[in-house]
Amino acid sequence: MSKAFLVESSPHLREKDTTPRIMHRVVLSLVPACLAALYFFRFRALALFLACVATCLATEALFFWVRKKPYSSLLDGSAIITGMLLAMTLPPSFPVSLAAIGAVVSIGIGKQIFGGLGHNIFNPALVGRAFLAAAFPVAMTTWIPTATMKVDIATFATPLGNLKFQNAIAQGTLTSLKDLFWGNIGGCIGETSAVVLLIGGIYLLYRRTIDWRIPAGIILSLTVFTGALWLVNPGKYASPLFHLLAGGLLIGAFFMATDMVTSPVTRPATWIYALGIGLLTGLIRLFGGYPEGVMYSILLMNAFVPLLNRYIRPRILGQRRKAP
Repeated sequence: MSKAFLVESSPHLREKDTTPRIMHRVVLSLVPACLAALYFFRFRALALFLACVATCLATEALFFWVRKKPYSSLLDGSAIITGMLLAMTLPPSFPVSLAAIGAVVSIGIGKQIFGGLGHNIFNPALVGRAFLAAAFPVAMTTWIPTATMKVDIATFATPLGNLKFQNAIAQGTLTSLKDLFWGNIGGCIGETSAVVLLIGGIYLLYRRTIDWRIPAGIILSLTVFTGALWLVNPGKYASPLFHLLAGGLLIGAFFMATDMVTSPVTRPATWIYALGIGLLTGLIRLFGGYPEGVMYSILLMNAFVPLLNRYIRPRILGQRRKAP
């Protein structure tokens, strides 16, 4: 007797993971950083989280209503992640009303205008933050100390701001690595504590939710670039470990640059993408006009992802190369 085979369209290999499962794991990985934000910045952080997440969900629901799509997609968790990440990249003193505007931009312009989940070119949370940084620069650069610090707000600065504009190395006021690691510093509410971000990132790597090459490439590139300058002139440049722990490097490397929609699909392209983000971050931090460069680095490399996917891909089985 002949055997019967069922032939279906590709993909023939199906993963057990679904979009909601992946998104829910990312949400879970962000919980330690959110709890740290609530501990260090208390009700200010809570207000930003609630405003950003609620506005992201409402904006996405509005677009679903206009485009006559089912509201069940709200449960996939993508809008919640966008709201959480946007809130985590805002100063604790940032007005809640302006944060809501950033959330509308994140979902409306950063995601839905491209067609929704899976079609956006740029990371939605970073699109919203970039808009807020351009529209409200003063509010985006007004910092307050944590609830565990006794520092005057008038003289307060973030570790990267102190390094950039106040010559902290020469004055001996560089933020300690211990404070950077535990989070007893000022900055955006979800970027201050390196240890909780590492816990969340390691969890995503363990569950194979993100591509390990992206955080590895970003960390490697930034370490080599800043480390070379530090070895040449340690009295002028901070150590690579300082750059890894300070600012938004860890949240960008583990939670934003790894976005499956806006990152490359092939291994060579992924390495180019990750190494480019780390290099651009170092260039902006050390030689640019801003103390931080993670946001612009990721957005810029997001723009190159379609080109990387197009020109850096494996040869199709049976395809012949063109004769020279």
